Amino acid sequence: MHHTPDKDAIAMLPPFARLGLDRIALVTSEAQAHAAFATLAVARAWGFDTESKPTFRVGEASDGPHILQLSTPERAWVFQLHDPTCRAVAAELLQMKGVAKAGFGLRDDRKRIIEKLGVEPVGILELNTVFRERGYRKDMGVKGAVAVLFQQRFIKSKKAATSNWANPQLTEAQLVYAANDAYAAIRVFDALGLGLSPGMTSFSG
Repeated sequence: MHHTPDKDAIAMLPPFARLGLDRIALVTSEAQAHAAFATLAVARAWGFDTESKPTFRVGEASDGPHILQLSTPERAWVFQLHDPTCRAVAAELLQMKGVAKAGFGLRDDRKRIIEKLGVEPVGILELNTVFRERGYRKDMGVKGAVAVLFQQRFIKSKKAATSNWANPQLTEAQLVYAANDAYAAIRVFDALGLGLSPGMTSFSG
């Protein structure tokens, strides 16, 4: 098994350079959705993640995902899924063949997408599985992956993570958090040299 740095070791690393707001597009309208589609459709792979409004009461069911994040190595798009057109374009993108959609811990994301958008995502690549196949511990996660591949520390805001993703008006902190989860995933995908067939689906157990 390969060594994975612990939290203390990761804390000593220099920070991972995240995407700024100038490279993050919020998608809330038909025009924005089609513009995002046109750019994403020519890429061979995307970083992929979703966010859902947290549930705090026992038995409370989430109606998420409320946003979908897709990223190339250059920029990221954050789709708000309360808009019907944005939902339709997001569903079309997730069904697109020939494109790998790479991320971490995607089993729950996939389940919620099927329930919310009514489509089965195609070409989902669970990066935790790739690391496990290469001799790392079961779940690397984005922080471990960035530490191993780039010797950098990926910063995640707990406040943003547990914020209300169903809000019609997302904050700048939410946009940066969401976009960079997807951005880090595509950077990891590229660094791993993954020339996988995008038709392959690999989920963490």
